Amino acid sequence: MVESRIERGVGATDLDALQRIAIALGRPLIVSFGGRDPSEPTADAGHLAIQELVLRVGRAAGYVGSFELSTRPAEPWRSVDVGLEFVARRRLILNECWNTIGDVGAAARSSSRKLAELEDLATARWGSPAEVGLLWVVRATARNRALVSRYPEVFASRFPGSSRRWLAALTTGAAPPSQPGLVWCDVGATRLYEWRRVGGPVDGTAAASK
Repeated sequence: MVESRIERGVGATDLDALQRIAIALGRPLIVSFGGRDPSEPTADAGHLAIQELVLRVGRAAGYVGSFELSTRPAEPWRSVDVGLEFVARRRLILNECWNTIGDVGAAARSSSRKLAELEDLATARWGSPAEVGLLWVVRATARNRALVSRYPEVFASRFPGSSRRWLAALTTGAAPPSQPGLVWCDVGATRLYEWRRVGGPVDGTAAASK
């Protein structure tokens, strides 16, 4: 019988047979097409959108962008979200793109490690001196704005570089500050704007984008 073959795992089973078994067991038969809908966004769509924006803005300013740039060529799983390279100026910018910041301390330590690795990479590639900078690009969600507003001294201490100058470095190719910085990305990941923390609200509203 069909049921016997199913129990022994022998032969194919049609839908009608499965329906009869379901009735006999008093259980509903549910048939669905598995797999992910290709029209649905990827799990990291929000993060990818910020990376896409940084790469596009950087390319317009003359940078060569690298998606998931490896900080140690021998260990490709160690990478930064976006690397922007200006070869003629011996400049390499590490861009960390944040959709949601979970553990601020762990994120800061991770960025410091990646920056040190990129400094070694730049020195090996070009020798000294080379410009290597760190920039956080943070999605301006209500949660992220509240987080930065709640701990202004923490973020000011971690990102003392002028947000306005960092924005200019990204959008025009101007020289970046020597210290790490932070800029906002709007929720739709369509533009970048300055983080105004001195002489104004911490989360700022002055727009400057590409």
